[in-house]
Amino acid sequence: MTIYKALTLAGSDSSGGAGLQADIKTFQERNVYGMSAITTLVAMDPHNHWHHQVFPIDIDTIAAQLETIIVGVGIQAMKTGMLGSTEIIELAAKTIKKHNIDRVVVDPVMICKGNDEALHPETNDALREILVPLSTVVTPNLFEAAQLAKMAPICTVEQMEEAARKIHELGAKYVLVKGGSKIQHENAIDVLFDGEKIEHLESDRIETTYTHGAGCTYSAAICAELAKGAEPREAIYTAKKFITEAIRHSFPLNQYVGPTNHMAYRLHGEG
Repeated sequence: MTIYKALTLAGSDSSGGAGLQADIKTFQERNVYGMSAITTLVAMDPHNHWHHQVFPIDIDTIAAQLETIIVGVGIQAMKTGMLGSTEIIELAAKTIKKHNIDRVVVDPVMICKGNDEALHPETNDALREILVPLSTVVTPNLFEAAQLAKMAPICTVEQMEEAARKIHELGAKYVLVKGGSKIQHENAIDVLFDGEKIEHLESDRIETTYTHGAGCTYSAAICAELAKGAEPREAIYTAKKFITEAIRHSFPLNQYVGPTNHMAYRLHGEG
């Protein structure tokens, strides 16, 4: 039996709904063996309204994890999530180049305050200039797409398309701008651009606030399909079905948060 393997370079969500925990669960659901290099530990304070506490991992420890996974085991694909610093972004890019990793999903996680202010603009610049150009697929949400494309906040499908084109110019092979249900449209909609054709990926609008980890899960599903040898467009379309069911069957974890359901596609979608 062939065992396909994938790496996630991402932060750890102690509550299990997002970050590398969401990635590993998604890899497993898609029949891929997942491994993780942790960039950041994130804890939430149950005594203080779920206030997030962030504990960075030092760069040498991250590099040692990558060496363990890539050299010690081997991978067919990788994805990145929360990287947190220019130094880590540079390490990710150096690793991709050194090992000729040609199936890379970049989920350009940006720590921000409010809706239109980047907390670490230099990190966003590094993503744009160093890592996005190495991606097979880059999966920004609306805020991240606006940052990467250097646009005003994105509010329409037409603006999503414009951002996708601008991000593709950075060097990404496929750009998936995730609008979901945040865009005024009859369906939840994402925009895909491969340098030639704009495509709309539409699904049911699911009215729920339980979407914690949706972006991580979506990009991880793409990575898993790439690891199994799928072409990027096929991987993206499968991942869209996966995340739609995960959101449709999401659930409350506690009074503060509800994650997507990583088992849902297997239990309800695929049959």
